[in-house]
Amino acid sequence: MSKKLILVAGNIGVGKTSLTERIGARMGWAMGYESVSDNPYLPDFYADMKTWSFHLQVYFLGHRARQYLELAADPRTAISDRSIYEDATIFARALHHLGNLTERDYLAYRRLYELVVNSLPSPNLLIYLKAPVPVLMDRIQRRARGMETGITEEYLSLLDTFYDDWLKSFDLCPVLTIRTDDLDYVHKPQALDIVTKHISGKLAGTEVVEL
Repeated sequence: MSKKLILVAGNIGVGKTSLTERIGARMGWAMGYESVSDNPYLPDFYADMKTWSFHLQVYFLGHRARQYLELAADPRTAISDRSIYEDATIFARALHHLGNLTERDYLAYRRLYELVVNSLPSPNLLIYLKAPVPVLMDRIQRRARGMETGITEEYLSLLDTFYDDWLKSFDLCPVLTIRTDDLDYVHKPQALDIVTKHISGKLAGTEVVEL
């Protein structure tokens, strides 16, 4: 198969990193991950969202653009566990909606975002992972990350709405939607086999029934 660039998208706790790790390892693909542990703005952001939202979004935009270009330049097929497009269409939009990002900062960020993404090569496939909000909450609580303690069902539902809006107009590449609430590709090899088959089929341009 020729070089492909695959992005994994979806709400918090839906299984993006788990899928990226397993598909990347199985297929021998280059892998990219979201910057969390080395993000210099996250502690300040969680302490004071209104002050640090703009800084955080600009940091993520730069990090993801650099990572995107590195994965695109890698001769291997590559997969990333978060898309740069979600930064603006989901998370910056949510920060603005909730009053943590001012109108002025939001518009300034969107102008910078559009300039950056318009210079990037298009991906070959977007894998959209989806699960009901109660399932997401249960997973978030079980993994017990300190920075996620303030996440509520209302916030996840808001993000879900924004994901629906975004995907209605997303046309940069084919989209494969996978429901992860009843598909345990972490612990069941046969479930990973199914996902791998669907991804390969979508990349090959064959008709695939979405999971």
